[in-house]
Amino acid sequence: MDFYKYQACGNDYIYINCFENPILNPSELSQKISDRHFGIGGDGLILILPSNIADAKMRIFNADGSEGNMCGNGIRCVAKYLYDEKKINKKECTIETKSGIKYLKILESDPTKSLIEVNMGPPIFKPDKIPVSNFDKILTKIINYLIKIYELDLEITCISMGNPHCVIFVDDVSKIDVTKIGKTVQTSGYFPKGVNVEFVEIARTPEKAIKIRVYERGSGETLACGTGACAAVAACIVNNFFDKNNEITVNFPKSKLFIEYKDTNILMRGEAVKVFSGVY
Repeated sequence: MDFYKYQACGNDYIYINCFENPILNPSELSQKISDRHFGIGGDGLILILPSNIADAKMRIFNADGSEGNMCGNGIRCVAKYLYDEKKINKKECTIETKSGIKYLKILESDPTKSLIEVNMGPPIFKPDKIPVSNFDKILTKIINYLIKIYELDLEITCISMGNPHCVIFVDDVSKIDVTKIGKTVQTSGYFPKGVNVEFVEIARTPEKAIKIRVYERGSGETLACGTGACAAVAACIVNNFFDKNNEITVNFPKSKLFIEYKDTNILMRGEAVKVFSGVY
């Protein structure tokens, strides 16, 4: 089986062209090949498939075999693959996901690295659409809401970017036990389909910047999360840290993304990098 390895912000996935080679057991396969000791190694598996309504379709499977709805870093790599491998001959493309069609622009490109913009659509704040449960029925949004989970008092903002996110503002992300708190929130019973947990620090310098660490459902702490960056910026704006229509720099531990909540949609700009290809 031919495969391609791409990473975006350190979020690394194994990509398979399924136009000619359908995969019948993607969940099982993802668990095997994502293993960094006995497989190829990655945060999961992404299948690139034909679509009747877009240039291509993307399916994403986490390292534990669970299927995700959307991956903001992964989808940029799909666009790079399609362009580099001449599956498309234009610098704008559409990709079908379980969260709808996403629109992408290749802003800069070379054989190894590309700069790509994704229109991620509008953030969703309605609790039953995220989804979250066990909250007061009259709540139309969960913004800076205080909850108690075991011994933890947490102020949370909940958002969907095609997948569920819980944003928690902290003074210093370097001092947070991401795995412990992330797993506690994940298993709290508030999130029936699981949740990605973002810990966000408003950066003092430069202006219009944040620091973020992410606990992803199905993968644990990862180096980056594209949809998590979008959710974090949306949370910053509804909590009045920033205004709309400004580019916000999102700093992950080893990379960065540029996010703009423009009018009703969120635009994400960042790199997509080809690491290697091979045969499994």
